[in-house]
Amino acid sequence: MRKKGTVVRWDGERGFGFIRGADTVADIFFHIRDYAENRHPVEGMGVTFDEIHVGGKGPRALKVEPIRNTIQAAEALREDPNAVILPRAKVAPRSTPPHQSKREQQLLWGTIALMVFWLLLWIIGIALGRFPTIPVFSSLIILNLVTFYLYMRDKNAAEEGQWRISENQLHGLALMGGWPGAWFAQRVFRHKTSKASFQAAYWATVALHLVGLLAWLIWPAFQSAPAS
Repeated sequence: MRKKGTVVRWDGERGFGFIRGADTVADIFFHIRDYAENRHPVEGMGVTFDEIHVGGKGPRALKVEPIRNTIQAAEALREDPNAVILPRAKVAPRSTPPHQSKREQQLLWGTIALMVFWLLLWIIGIALGRFPTIPVFSSLIILNLVTFYLYMRDKNAAEEGQWRISENQLHGLALMGGWPGAWFAQRVFRHKTSKASFQAAYWATVALHLVGLLAWLIWPAFQSAPAS
């Protein structure tokens, strides 16, 4: 049986919120992927939903749908008790603007070029004897797998309303060399991609890591240069 309730909290950045109903004991968690509309929900919106319980984590709402024009109807009826509220027309899905798609493609190819440059620096360092081969590649693989896993874990924690992994920890892993794994995790899980401050800090760690790696490679050349 479908239940009715009101959205009492919505976190647009993390994509989840809570619903409160007259016949529910606790507020009910729901995620954006369980919301049936193209537009994001807003606090105070009336909704209908199916309630489930999963493994002692509390109630969860599925197939969340807005009660048509609940907010607009309340405002209109306050102004005019005889107002007639018509059903809201469904909004067609928005297509990605051409300029945005082009920018995303440029970012994709730019990031791939950075990864190739990054791998090239490590290979040059190994060839020059600056880094041991097996320990370096083993450490890089493990570091990026750990980074990818922690992004996945943080995404799940955000959806379930559990304890989050700090952004400083994620940035620290990227700075140490886990930034490729972080980039792939952001795209696979659609996590942290819309938060401008996080993205700015992330790309700053990428730049610092590449500059530090490049400086480590060329530093012996400056030390061995004859003094004028």
